[in-house]
Amino acid sequence: MAADTITLYEAIGGDPTVRALTKRFYALMDTLPEAARCRAVHPPTLEGSEAKLYDYLTGYLGGPPVYVEKYGHPRLRSRHFAAAIGAAETAEWLLCFRRALDETIENPKLREIIWPPIERLAFHMQNRE
Repeated sequence: MAADTITLYEAIGGDPTVRALTKRFYALMDTLPEAARCRAVHPPTLEGSEAKLYDYLTGYLGGPPVYVEKYGHPRLRSRHFAAAIGAAETAEWLLCFRRALDETIENPKLREIIWPPIERLAFHMQNRE
């Protein structure tokens, strides 16, 4: 990487922004009535899920590879296969992520760089009709 190139992680503000994004995402999932089906496939407490998403996004966005160091290769689809994730759950997850992204990442160009791969990832997790 060139000396004048920065990662998305750095461009969005690093650790504080990733923490804010994941915190807001799970707060929305936990409180929005329109996210109830997505919330239902998660454990009663979201702390562990929030910590893992924070770890994953940190590395995914170009920060330290925290998730890989703790858990190994993400294997996200196989790790989520036990949860019944259909079209409704996917749409609700995306609703929460989009809102959290819009609320925590100031720069619209950065949001639009982050969004398409996140959207593809969400659809990839779907494992039910």
